[in-house]
Amino acid sequence: MSYVPRLKEKYKKEIVSSMQKQFSYKNVMMVPKLKKICINQGIGDAVGDKKMIEAALKDLSIVTGQKAVPTKSRKDISNFKLRKGVNIGTRVTLRGDMMFEFLDRLISVSLPRTRDFRGVNPKGFDGSGNFTFGVKEHIIFPEMDIDKVNKILGMDITFVTSAKTNEEAKALITEFGFPFTKK
Repeated sequence: MSYVPRLKEKYKKEIVSSMQKQFSYKNVMMVPKLKKICINQGIGDAVGDKKMIEAALKDLSIVTGQKAVPTKSRKDISNFKLRKGVNIGTRVTLRGDMMFEFLDRLISVSLPRTRDFRGVNPKGFDGSGNFTFGVKEHIIFPEMDIDKVNKILGMDITFVTSAKTNEEAKALITEFGFPFTKK
């Protein structure tokens, strides 16, 4: 028998039926899905130090389990000494089993390790079923060896869902066990 991520199995067995009852979908295919998780890191100091991008790429690849790619600047901005085409960040897009594995580690291990953690603010929905939130320190992930980290960086994590509304998307993400703060 092949390995199936815990949250993927939970989605198929529990979340689909729960969401179907909650929103009275007529068909199982109408239940929203988690399509992908996008992780971005902006590294402003990388303009002066090229090694920061390499370290950030390595760190993000370790955290996600997938090779990170650099993001390039789109235009020249003289005030920031920025040239078009210079690497200024890193990103990863997770889909499938890797996505469910990352989500599981994020919810059960990493977020609770955040200093003074009381939940994630639910104001990050964009109106079309996607949710974005920021993490201030990438060292909350257990894969990171704090002694080998040059600089602590933040990251933006976006959950892209097939939900039509924020309410459906929040219900889906909450069903996975995501810790939102109470209003």
